[in-house]
Amino acid sequence: MYNPFSLQGKTILVTGASSGIGRSIAVESARMGAKVVVTGRHVERLNETFAALEGDGHLQFAADLADEDQRTELIGHMPHIDGVAFCAGIVQTVLFQFINRAKLDEVFEINFFSQVLLAQQIVKKKLIGQGGAIVWISSIDGPAVLNIGNSIYGASKSAVSAMSRGMALELAPRNIRVNCVQPGMTDTPLMKLDMLTEEQIEKVRSEYPLGRSARPEEIAHGVIYLLSEASSFVTGSDLRIDGGYTLK
Repeated sequence: MYNPFSLQGKTILVTGASSGIGRSIAVESARMGAKVVVTGRHVERLNETFAALEGDGHLQFAADLADEDQRTELIGHMPHIDGVAFCAGIVQTVLFQFINRAKLDEVFEINFFSQVLLAQQIVKKKLIGQGGAIVWISSIDGPAVLNIGNSIYGASKSAVSAMSRGMALELAPRNIRVNCVQPGMTDTPLMKLDMLTEEQIEKVRSEYPLGRSARPEEIAHGVIYLLSEASSFVTGSDLRIDGGYTLK
């Protein structure tokens, strides 16, 4: 049966696949027929993701992308891919007056620098070719809204969105599409690390027009659209999946 959203015959790399949105993207991509290459820092959780993948031919590589040697090793073992979803990310909640260089470096290294450098090597070594698709996980925090104490995270995600658009322009002549997904509040372990109480989380949820936060697989389905032939004329776009939150 014809399905333009199918990933059958494609190999997809997913970073940050140990949990949350990254895990859901890996699992849903496998369900759509892809061979999935998963990578993440946490070996035990990465094993859980790998075990949840339907089908065969999948690969997993435990790697800390902030470590140059581990990035190089990953590149050396990586097969040719048809798409990649950059999902690695951390939250660092800190008021502006308490920001220091160490906190800036930690967030930007994981959320931005390491993945940009990995993307550069993937392109340079032609591990992704014509017709390939690159998807970045950004956030509405930074590009669209911002909460007190979230400025480092928001700045890193704004950088991700800007890099995605710049890459889209540069890689269009090679027929490699680059897009960005900006999720709203999503039910992942990362949300629990945002130093919010359950009461505060429920208050934020109630502010969403749809009255809830997103499920990780709902974000994954948007990513699958951007990895598939259904979005073959889409590049340089920011797909906002936020339950209408930024309409207010």
